[in-house]
Order: sequence, then C-alpha cells, then structure tokens
Amino acid sequence: MDQAFRKLVEHIEQVIQGKREAVQLALVCLFAQGHLLIEDVPGVGKTSLAKAIARSVGGTWARIQFTPDLLPSDVTGVSIWNRIDNRFEFRPGGVFSTVLLADEINRASPKTQSALLEAMEEGQVTVDGHTYPLGPPFMVIATQNPIELEGTYPLPEAQLDRFLMRIEMGYPDRDAEIDILEADRDHAGAADLGAVITSDELMELSRAIGQIHVAPALREYIVALVDATRRHPGLALGASPRGALGLQRAARAWAGAAGRDFVLPDDIKRLAVPVLAHRLVPTADAELRGMHSSDLIAELLATVPVPGATG
Repeated sequence: MDQAFRKLVEHIEQVIQGKREAVQLALVCLFAQGHLLIEDVPGVGKTSLAKAIARSVGGTWARIQFTPDLLPSDVTGVSIWNRIDNRFEFRPGGVFSTVLLADEINRASPKTQSALLEAMEEGQVTVDGHTYPLGPPFMVIATQNPIELEGTYPLPEAQLDRFLMRIEMGYPDRDAEIDILEADRDHAGAADLGAVITSDELMELSRAIGQIHVAPALREYIVALVDATRRHPGLALGASPRGALGLQRAARAWAGAAGRDFVLPDDIKRLAVPVLAHRLVPTADAELRGMHSSDLIAELLATVPVPGATG
C-alpha cells in the first residue's frame, strides 16, 4: 500500500504544489473509505485537490455545484415517466459516481444537504421506495468557505459526523507559490491527470487496511480520547462512537501508508484533530475565550495518558 500511496501523492502534487500534508490526509481518507470535508478560503486549491483525487483513482466522478435552488433530486436522481414503455424509469443524479465533488456544500438548503446522508452512511439512495446501491468505491469530497457566511446554511452536526475528516488547505509558502506561477504557463490542471490506480485496486488496498493490527491498549486509548471529549467542560457536544471508529480506520490507513502493518500511538495523535474536531461543539464560554475544537483536542492529547506498549 505504501508504494501506491506515494505514487498517488506524487501524481496529485503535479497540480497541487506545497500542500503535501493536505494531500496525504485526503488520500488517507480515501483509503479508509471515508468522506472528506475541505474547509478554507477561496483560491487555495480545494476544488483542484478534489478533482485530482477523482482523476487519479480511475473511476467515474461528478461535480455538483451546491446552490440555494438545488433540489434533492438533482443530487440523488429522479423517476421520469417513459411514455414509450408506459412506465417510470430512474434517471440517476450526480451521486452515482466513484467520487462526488459537492462544491460549496453549505450553500444548499438543509433539505438538499440531507439528501446526501443516506448515500454517505449506507452507500445507497432511496427514491420513490426503490433502493439503488452506490459503488464501492464511493467517496464524497465536499468543499465549503468558512469566511463568507451570507447565503449559507451551516452543516448540521448529523451531517458533519458523516465526514471522516475535515481538513484545511492553507496558503502555500513563498517558494510553492512561485512554483504555482511558473507552472501556470503550461496550463496543466487536474483535468489533465490520468489514473494511477484502478477502482478495483483501490478497493483491494482498502480491504487490506482492515487487517492492520490495532493493539488492545490503543483501542482503549482511542476510547479514552473520545470519552474525554464528552466530559470536557469546554465542549457542549463530544465525539460519537462513529468518531471513535473513524479514528481507528484513519489510523490504520496512516500506518499502511507508512508501510507498517500495525498502528502506533503517534498515528492516533496525528489524526485526532482532522478526524474529531469537526464533530465537537465548544461551549459559548469556550468560544468567548477564543478556544476552537482543535485547541481543546490538543489539551486532551496532552492530558490523556498514552499507552506505553503497543503489543
């Protein structure tokens, strides 16, 4: 798996310069069969990263631009009466793809956002009483702008909990931004990327991740971290059991990407913020003190005892 992971990182970095950490986390989410929320200001490569991942895995992909007038049927599909055959036939929506790019997801109404819930959790959609399977593989990569709040509908906690990770792109450093300007003369972008692995190979690697060893002490560590979020005085809402499962899956994928068949405590600590932070709700008092959920997770990582043995 580590060779395929490195190959994908290098491939995507042809169009995403200076963002190795974001690329690595996004691919960990992909291998763990999770969904990804990319949250950052405009123009830092959110959409390009999503497109590059979709192009690199050899499957189908679709982009849905979320707007206030977008309907749930635009996402899932709709049954249309066929006058020739004298019956209804299903016209699939954009969700029927290997990778779905939900661009600016917080601009759609809550009703339309909720159309993704069943697809993200169950890998299927139900339309007019009929259930249609999705994939595998199937991954939602959603983007949102945290700054421009006018005309947006914040994602509810139930929807945020369906995303395995939330990451930020951040601005590139000076040298990387110069490289971006230099590469612009070639007019190469994510749409020009080819596939590095096939969908079948991706699923094979994802299944192998489930065999990576997680010692009992590390499972207890994950549970202790998640339980601490539910007891922290600065948090009104802690992480769910889905968050604990997600942290274990992500840690296994990170270990596999490093060429190991076992998880280390550092894998869990490294992924705690991207996997758990978006699932937490700080109290009003914590927000007044300028504390974000990522800051509170950092406090917990410093206080929850790390297991001394991993065997």
